[in-house]
Amino acid sequence: PPRPPRPPPPPPPPPPAAPGGGGAPGFPPAPPPRIRRRRSHYPQGVTVLRSLLLFALAALAEIGGAWLVWQGWREHRGLWFVAAGVVALGIYGFVATFQPDAHFGRILAAYGGVFVAGSLVWGVLVDGFRPDRWDVTGAVICLFGVAVIMYAPR
Repeated sequence: PPRPPRPPPPPPPPPPAAPGGGGAPGFPPAPPPRIRRRRSHYPQGVTVLRSLLLFALAALAEIGGAWLVWQGWREHRGLWFVAAGVVALGIYGFVATFQPDAHFGRILAAYGGVFVAGSLVWGVLVDGFRPDRWDVTGAVICLFGVAVIMYAPR
């Protein structure tokens, strides 16, 4: 007797998805979203001044907020201090979004140097802290790092 015809081969499996997701099967993955660098219509000097003022405002909000939480919790000054500190820390989170550079990592890295120097200034003005020459040297190095990270030509 004749053999029955062979069934057709199964369809090939869909191509594997690209790492991090991708398009529909059979289509190439979608390109990653572009990070747009916000261009300022202000002259370069005004943009740098605006950026420096935003760093100062962020330092005031973060260092002040952390100090308020410290006072409320560790120095037993009450939950109102803690609540005010939490609000100030939340304000700090929004201030960074107004920086002219669109890269979060760059802004936060540069802000770290501002935080170091600002914390020493806060300690002098608010807590009577007297930094030594190594504290000041370290703060100057950090601020130099801020200048390189934020304002070097690209």
